[in-house]
Amino acid sequence: MLVALAGLVFTLQGLGYVGPVGGLMYNNSTWVTNGEITFVIGAVLAIAGIALGRQAQAPMPTKP
Repeated sequence: MLVALAGLVFTLQGLGYVGPVGGLMYNNSTWVTNGEITFVIGAVLAIAGIALGRQAQAPMPTKP
């Protein structure tokens, strides 16, 4: 989740919505792309972690 949040912040900084005006990432299209990629990777990792966590908690079937 933190990786996805970082990607969102990178994207917003690249678009010029947050951050210092004189900053490296501010209003920079490269950081928009980097942020989008980081967000997608973070979202995939979060979804995979949730799915694997649920699978690990599922009870094992017993043989009759």
